Amino acid sequence: MNAPMEMEHEDVLRIKLEVLRREHRDLDDAIAALQAKGTSDQLTLQRLKKKKLRLKDEISRIEDELTPDIIA
Repeated sequence: MNAPMEMEHEDVLRIKLEVLRREHRDLDDAIAALQAKGTSDQLTLQRLKKKKLRLKDEISRIEDELTPDIIA
């Protein structure tokens, strides 16, 4: 009886990273579409931009965790 294969922590992070990058691109597209309309709701636009920044921070955090520290 084989136990289900557990994913390595690094693999989980890589998958999460890809999901976050996709969501970041989707937000970028949504923001661009709202701005192109010209009659965009500024509050909605501001919220989307803040969410995009939070995603960027999370992406950077995961990338840092996946990149080994190199002592110069």
